[in-house]
Amino acid sequence: MKQWLKSGTPWIWLNGGAVAFCMIMVVGLIGLIAVRGFSHFWPADIAMFNLTQADGQQRTIIGTPVRSQIVPAAVARDSGEPVPESEELVTRHLLKLGNRDVYGQDFSWFLEIFMDEWHYPEDILAIERREWGNFYGQPVALLREGSVISTPTDTDFHEQLQSSVERSLTLFDQIRRLERGEIGRINASLERLRLQERGLAINPLPADEDARERERIAMERAQLDADYAVLRQELDVIYDSTRRDALRMVTAEGTQQDISLAAIVRVTAPNAMSVLQKVGQYFERLWEFLTDEPREANTEGGIFPAIFGTVTMVFVMSIIVTPFGILAAIYLREYAKQGTMTRIIRISVYNLAGVPSIVYGVFGLGFFVYFLGGNIDQLFYEAALPAPTFGTPGLFWASLTLALLTLPIVIVSTEEGLSRIPSTIRQGSLALGATKSETLWKVVVPLATPAMMTGLILAIARAAGEVAPLMLVGVVKLAPTLPVDATFPFIHLERKIMHLGFHIYDVGFQSPNVEAARPLVYATALVLVLLIVVLNLTAISIRNHLRERYRSAGD
Repeated sequence: MKQWLKSGTPWIWLNGGAVAFCMIMVVGLIGLIAVRGFSHFWPADIAMFNLTQADGQQRTIIGTPVRSQIVPAAVARDSGEPVPESEELVTRHLLKLGNRDVYGQDFSWFLEIFMDEWHYPEDILAIERREWGNFYGQPVALLREGSVISTPTDTDFHEQLQSSVERSLTLFDQIRRLERGEIGRINASLERLRLQERGLAINPLPADEDARERERIAMERAQLDADYAVLRQELDVIYDSTRRDALRMVTAEGTQQDISLAAIVRVTAPNAMSVLQKVGQYFERLWEFLTDEPREANTEGGIFPAIFGTVTMVFVMSIIVTPFGILAAIYLREYAKQGTMTRIIRISVYNLAGVPSIVYGVFGLGFFVYFLGGNIDQLFYEAALPAPTFGTPGLFWASLTLALLTLPIVIVSTEEGLSRIPSTIRQGSLALGATKSETLWKVVVPLATPAMMTGLILAIARAAGEVAPLMLVGVVKLAPTLPVDATFPFIHLERKIMHLGFHIYDVGFQSPNVEAARPLVYATALVLVLLIVVLNLTAISIRNHLRERYRSAGD
């Protein structure tokens, strides 16, 4: 036994078991998140059953089963359910009823002992709406300008319905393109002219120049107003077209309701769909989740603005932190005199790596936003005051705060890489007649590039997952306008952004509809993990390429 312990074999097995245990936990966690999150997009069947109420009357319920649980009967009695005293445990089912504009809530619990047998009629439709969540019911008629054009008894009812829905979606896309494209550019130009006019009032020009400038502004504004009038007329025509069609539905209680197709995102009949059709619908919803904008207080729709904001912020942060971190490390390692002051600076850098991130957020808000941003507005955007331009949280300040947060990581990694370069390489370069600067930038720094990339990888991994400081310096609950668009200067660093980490926090803890938000928290968390993995793999591949390049050059 002693010989076996001295051989080191137990420690090898212990290390291997620890690695295997960690891998199982990581894979299990990611699997749990994936199952809980991405199963949300599967078009589940819609159940229909009769429920016996406390007064003995029956009520028809239509909804999608979410989950079931067994609870003590006392819990059900506390919620007002007339559970018999003989019952100790009861099973209850959570159903998504939809029809929030009718029932006032999306989800509700029902006790199994009061339910009849569940049925899955094929004529039940699930309607995804832009507001008020889903609507579940049975179709009555397809209306056009108030007149019935098709009923479910017609053989081509579903074809006409899908065709009308696709037409409404096309019109909605046209409206969005006009409002965010042409009309958005006109509004930006009008705002620019307004600021120019206010600038003339603040800093007046000579009389002749002032008159000519105001005349130019008036002519441009008149042209923009004329262009806007044309677009407004076109937009009104499209809006009138969207009100043409409607779908008349009947709820489980028999109440009829007309739903304008302009408010509909998708109409499906899950109970009548084949497995192959459900698979196609699943990937369509998943793609919508990744590429669309959020709606209904972030509990429906997509997360594309959050993905775009996260990636943009990480790229801007990387552009800022990389040169500053590398130059600071090169100075500390290669140029600074190694003494007490240098040691104090290094200790300070190490300590900065352990400072809570919220402290950086408070510093960013006070120094970057209020001090620097406020002074920039006073110097360059005086005409826009009191409305702040850079004196308010935005993309640039969020990226700068994260750059400050990750700066110690880059400095330490770069210093470690520089310290590993053998002194013989430096001496050989100097012996061949190279200056210290040439030795540093042409020999030492290229060999230390993989270590610099390692620091950048660690910085990206930390920055992409930070939430606390971003809440103070630029990330908001909803910012559908992206910081990159076709309006000059194309990249708008002053705009607020959405972030996947803050989106998870908002949906998970601030959502008014907890049950609807639950699967989106898991799905968004998995997207964030995958995004960090992709960013890290990209940086790792670049690092490996540089390592092989300089290794082969050294050979």
